[in-house]
Amino acid sequence: MNFLSIDFSTDIGSLFVKSKNKTFNKNLQSYKSSNDLLMIQILEFFKENNLKLDDISYIFVNQGPGNFSGLRGSLAIAKGVSLAKNLHLFGFNTFIWSCSKFFNKKDYIFSFVKFREKYFVKKFDKDLRSASNAKEITADEIIKEYDNEFKVIPSSVVKYFDKRILKLNNLNIVDLDHNELQFLKLKGLLDDKLIKPLYLS
Repeated sequence: MNFLSIDFSTDIGSLFVKSKNKTFNKNLQSYKSSNDLLMIQILEFFKENNLKLDDISYIFVNQGPGNFSGLRGSLAIAKGVSLAKNLHLFGFNTFIWSCSKFFNKKDYIFSFVKFREKYFVKKFDKDLRSASNAKEITADEIIKEYDNEFKVIPSSVVKYFDKRILKLNNLNIVDLDHNELQFLKLKGLLDDKLIKPLYLS
């Protein structure tokens, strides 16, 4: 599967391409990647690696939660490229992305993120099907209610977490790997309709 993945949900955005079993990755400062510049940066990324948009068949784009302008800009560009080049477009969110390594390994998985000084949690079953809506939660509630639950936190945001949370049992800090999006797509776990930013209060 040849694809471009775009993630601009955090301060450090990333572009990732898998083409002909080779992978290419580039990190970018989100605040320097305005809507006007992002498409240029994508084209430069392809040029640097001797790639063409014709080399890919799919675009995966992170729907959030995250930076408002980064999400809107990256989704708009992903949609534009998919229409212009007739590529299949799929959306994903950081909650399920951080759980992808644990497919069919635990009965329930609780995925935590921190955004704008607020914590959020979303529950998944063993097949990574949504078992709850994302909800806001306090650090004290996480410590009290989720100590013995199987938990995941993306490594990209762990520095923002209360240190007490990082000492809880059954906590897994995971690196977000764009390659795992291919697995989520094959399992039918990515959004292919109404792809829009995931906004949290």
